[in-house]
Amino acid sequence: MRVISPQLEGHFSGGLTTLATCWRLTRQDGAELGFTDLDRTLVIDTLEYDSIAGFTPTTVESKSNMSVDNLDLEGQTFPSKITESDLLAGMYDYAEVEIFLVNYEDLAQGKLVVKRGRLGEVTLNAQMFHAEVRGLTQHLSQTIGEVYSPSCRAVLGDSRCKVNLASVTVTTTISEVVSNQTFKANSLTQAAGWFTGGEVEWTSGNNDGRRMEVKEFSSKQVVLALPMGKSIQVGDGFKIIAGCDKTHETCQAKFNNILNFRGEPYVPGVDALLTTAGTMSKSNRNG
Repeated sequence: MRVISPQLEGHFSGGLTTLATCWRLTRQDGAELGFTDLDRTLVIDTLEYDSIAGFTPTTVESKSNMSVDNLDLEGQTFPSKITESDLLAGMYDYAEVEIFLVNYEDLAQGKLVVKRGRLGEVTLNAQMFHAEVRGLTQHLSQTIGEVYSPSCRAVLGDSRCKVNLASVTVTTTISEVVSNQTFKANSLTQAAGWFTGGEVEWTSGNNDGRRMEVKEFSSKQVVLALPMGKSIQVGDGFKIIAGCDKTHETCQAKFNNILNFRGEPYVPGVDALLTTAGTMSKSNRNG
């Protein structure tokens, strides 16, 4: 149930309303941005809601069967607000979104929250971006719990894996840039594939603080899963963590951590079960 003040409820009941829709974005780094479809800036709870880079939302659709809410946002990039480079760099991935209505003639009446959620997939077209908003019920559709699997279900270095990440992390700088996705570091003399499936965290340069998965590693060359959102340059600092393919062979040989392996490599798979069932069925027919 949505709760609003008696004053705002009375305004909705009136014959003439002065309503504005506002959006508040809270990025993962804590930065907050406000936007409104009004033709002037509003200040709500000390945050400025700018109309220059306003959004155009689709109809908010909520159902009683707990299905995921449907809402898309379209907007224009703007140099002092949402920039194309920040979008490509992932600065708005999983940003929190709150959409609400206010009486712009009397902000003291409070607000009516229409929707809360997080940004999902974001696409760019020229200077326009399109983003889907995933409602809070999105969390209910995610799998909770674990099932048997031949591969490890822990994350390298977490409380269950217990591998000391510092021992498998190298801090270095770029020696040669091939592209915004591929670069070399002369200090990376490990065997081919050592960092494949690992992660790069930038410690300086345009992408400082950003992370990206490693797709391939060989002969001092690192290929990232995706190009970085901002340009990389010779001398940029980064930390690179060894990759783990989640197999018990890698856990033993590469990390000497088989006691903490969180998988069941010897549990029969579907093929084995079907083969066994077929053999038993044939034996019964022959008997």
